[in-house]
Amino acid sequence: MGGAAVDGGPTVFTMRWIFEGLFADAGERLADHIDVVPAEILARHAWRAGGRLDLFADIARSADAIGTFAGKQDAQGYLAFCQRSAAIYRTLAGTFIAAERPSPMDLTRRVGVLNLQALWQTAPMHTLWSALDAHFRDPRLRQLFGRYSTYVGASPWLAPATLMLIAHVEQDGVWLVRGGIHNVARAIQGLAERRGATFRFGAPVKQILVERGRAAGVELESGERIAADAVIFNGDISALPGQLRPVPATERMQRSLSAVTWCVHARTSGFKLAHHNVFFAENYADEFDAIFRRRDITAAPTVYLCAQDRGEASAHTEGTPERLLALINAPADGDVAPLDEAAVAEFRRRAFGLMQACGLDVEPGAEVVTTPSGFHSLFPATGGALYGRVNHGMMGSFGRSGAVGRVAGLYLAGGSVHPGPGIPMAAMSGRIAAARLLEDRVPASIRRRGPVAFKPGV
Repeated sequence: MGGAAVDGGPTVFTMRWIFEGLFADAGERLADHIDVVPAEILARHAWRAGGRLDLFADIARSADAIGTFAGKQDAQGYLAFCQRSAAIYRTLAGTFIAAERPSPMDLTRRVGVLNLQALWQTAPMHTLWSALDAHFRDPRLRQLFGRYSTYVGASPWLAPATLMLIAHVEQDGVWLVRGGIHNVARAIQGLAERRGATFRFGAPVKQILVERGRAAGVELESGERIAADAVIFNGDISALPGQLRPVPATERMQRSLSAVTWCVHARTSGFKLAHHNVFFAENYADEFDAIFRRRDITAAPTVYLCAQDRGEASAHTEGTPERLLALINAPADGDVAPLDEAAVAEFRRRAFGLMQACGLDVEPGAEVVTTPSGFHSLFPATGGALYGRVNHGMMGSFGRSGAVGRVAGLYLAGGSVHPGPGIPMAAMSGRIAAARLLEDRVPASIRRRGPVAFKPGV
């Protein structure tokens, strides 16, 4: 828009070790292909009812800011919350996130009998909101940290407390990618091409071919057939035909959050933006009740705003147009209840009105909006759900499919399968699928002993 390319998808880059390992396994260095800068400010938060708070990469600095914002007790609660989230991450990083999809029994075995207390402390039987209630008195802080459930498209009142580990993932490093986060995708494309891969864009697949009970290639919409010894499918698994889908179809009420997004190129004033910004209203519970029960958007939805020309990786000149991605959560009903122009205009009024009430003015400028029906077009059979199956309840984390399809030779990757949505998780799912494919097809006599293992931090 106006010569500016706005990233309209994922905006947060974490768990850099996954990508460093990917490039290292191919004999290259991630740092030679993308330029990343650690974010000093993880996110800037503002409330319509009053208050602003920055979270920092430095835990002690965040604790001081929380103490000034909400008092000493909540600052101490934050430090305890950080310790708890780090412990959950240590317990699950290798045994769940970086491993093939485990059942509860498998996870217990991987953690080990001697570490069952650590597994219990991941709090799978508690909701994220109830766990936050034990750490923070100020409801604004529960809003702030409850938002972690939306990273996987869920409600903090229904998602497991295990998602507290996201706090540690961010404290371990949020990175800003110079030139835009799409450069991560371009770097991986280049890595693959240097190793012999061929990409064909704009060539939609009509069906996965199955012969004699195994995947044998794909047929394009053009009619061309491409034979293959194995097929890795990284679309949403709800788009797979029933005979290929390893779990039941994603029903409407099982879908994760969708969104309405605005890519904007315009001038701003009145509020000093960081790279990541969140604007809150007062009734947080109604936002999720509206989406998951009433299939609607609340009167004053939380707004996430990525100011892509701000932060350590950028040098924005005040008074000039800047690239923005504004997002509000929405129900994934893009296949059954498309939003008309009047509804989209109303939701824009609510979202930009909330930001204005928090002090941010966005002047009219070039703008592109994407609704759940738009995301449904991009990701067929999802209704616009951006995170696959919703992670609600004690067993929500185990509800996703693993890397193995329903027929031999079919493997699954992407944000709708284990270990879940997000840039690092989707990348990990691809590594797990590739490892399983090799495990199945390479003779044991020449294969490295055991399946490929991915160790966090290595």
